[in-house]
Amino acid sequence: MPLFNRNSTGSAKTPSKAPVTTTTDRPQRSSTLFGRRETPPAATTKTTSPPRHNLLHRNHEDASIVNARERVQNAEAAERDADRALIQARAAVKEARAHVKKVEQEAAEEARLARIKQEQASSISKRAQPLGHAGFAAGKGYRLEL
Repeated sequence: MPLFNRNSTGSAKTPSKAPVTTTTDRPQRSSTLFGRRETPPAATTKTTSPPRHNLLHRNHEDASIVNARERVQNAEAAERDADRALIQARAAVKEARAHVKKVEQEAAEEARLARIKQEQASSISKRAQPLGHAGFAAGKGYRLEL
C-alpha cells in the first residue's frame, strides 16, 4: 500500500482493482500525493528477481575492483614520474660530463700556455745569464756602439 494513500481498504500483498471508469471524458485522478495510480501499468511493473548488471556496467562495481584500478593508475602515474626523473637525471649527467670536458680542455689550454710561457722565460733567462760578468765589461761580449 502506498505511504500517502487515502484508501485504507487495499492490502499490501493483494493489488487493488483497477479504478472504476466514469462517463466523463476526463481521466480519473489518482488518490496519491504525486498523482500516480495505485497499480502501475503491466509494462512498468518491477519483478522481484534481483537486478542483473552487464559485465561492462561500471556504475556499481565491486570495491575491490575499484581499489585495484586506482592502485594500477597510481602505479602508472608513479612510473611516468620515475621516467621523467630518469630523463632529467640523464640530462644532468650529460651536462656534468660536458662541463668536466670543458674544464679539462681549459686546463689543457692553460697548461699549454704555461709551457710556452716557461719556455720563453727560460730562453730569456739563458740570455740574461752572461749579463753583468766581467767579460762584457772588458769588451769580450757584445758591444754596443753608440
